[in-house]
Amino acid sequence: MKKKTKILIFVLVLAAAVLTAGSFGAGNYLVDYALYRTDQAPESAHDGKAPVGETYGNEEANKAQEQALTDAWLETVSIEKTEIVSEDGLTLRALQYTADPSAHRYALVIHGYTSNKEAMQTEARHFSELGYTVITPDNRAHGESGGSYIGMGWLDRKDLLLWIQQIVNQDSQAEIILYGVSMGGATVMMTAGEQLPDNVKAVIEDCGYTSVYDMFKNQLDYRFGLPEFPFLATADVMTGIRAGYHFKEASALEQLKKASVPMMFIHGSNDTYVPTDMVYQVFEACPTEKELLVIEGAAHAASADVDPELYWNSVTAFLNRFLN
Repeated sequence: MKKKTKILIFVLVLAAAVLTAGSFGAGNYLVDYALYRTDQAPESAHDGKAPVGETYGNEEANKAQEQALTDAWLETVSIEKTEIVSEDGLTLRALQYTADPSAHRYALVIHGYTSNKEAMQTEARHFSELGYTVITPDNRAHGESGGSYIGMGWLDRKDLLLWIQQIVNQDSQAEIILYGVSMGGATVMMTAGEQLPDNVKAVIEDCGYTSVYDMFKNQLDYRFGLPEFPFLATADVMTGIRAGYHFKEASALEQLKKASVPMMFIHGSNDTYVPTDMVYQVFEACPTEKELLVIEGAAHAASADVDPELYWNSVTAFLNRFLN
């Protein structure tokens, strides 16, 4: 082999090695940025790193009014701490707001990305006023729960099954609903595809994403202006090594194909963080009885703030269809 050819091969191999190392370094950085635990206070109620975007109307006034009602409710409701241990040994903690225990109705209310259980107090109030005992967990790697890596709904679905089982163990007559916002919405959709006890009567998701892969693909472009290849591929490999799951397997779309309970899908028409198009995809994938509510003018995780009356009246009407 000629000397020049050998040099060329060496240069090409070296360049490939440098590019591979660089892409894996970038992938590792993305895992640290997106999935490694942070205990910083969230920037918004449901998603710590999610820009809420633009909305219009009386959103801020509605939020203030809802918060005042929630503050008053917190003075009257019984609040207890509860916990479970995950399949991989993490202690997961929650708050339980007890309304009327004789009603045997329970709502598991799941928060969003880098948020916490306290951020779901207004939602807890609404379900409490409907007669539900409400449990608001801190997802793994959030709040007071253990864990170093965010599960993006995929690992959390297994945790949610344990919360469901804890309720059933304590009350065999329990009628349970699942509700989640953003990553919490993805969590309850992914959980809906698991084998659920008959006690689970309905699932409500608000602005959840189709899959973790789709979500990060959108964010790579939206936040960094980067292509999915090679960055998402290398981040996926590093997530498998460090967090124990892969982006494409973490799919609400695929899980919903196995759903067996009634589902309600909610989204804001101005959502750019989890694009509004995603709600039509997950709605179409669901084979069970289902309803769709798109709130005009609402950005990410802001539907209940933009039109709380329509939002909660619709949720109540949906639940009244499927619970005794």
